[in-house]
Amino acid sequence: MQTTWKPSTEHGEVHNRAEFPETVFAFPRHHKEPLTDADHVRNALARFDQVKGVTDADRELAFANIKKAAQHYGVDVNEKSWREIGR
Repeated sequence: MQTTWKPSTEHGEVHNRAEFPETVFAFPRHHKEPLTDADHVRNALARFDQVKGVTDADRELAFANIKKAAQHYGVDVNEKSWREIGR
């Protein structure tokens, strides 16, 4: 799966989610679950199965984005697939 996530370092302190580019979100088309630091990556993993209105393809991309962001921020991801999250 090709990821779309890129670290967001040029945005400084952003108070409005709409100001972020799609590339910082786990679910970029939906602007859901920003991955801007380690805490947000952990939160995206914890809330992954609660995200509504997305397809399996969206979840596949989101999981790939989360894994890429997790590696960047030093967060351990034990799951091998998005289907393992929340089990």
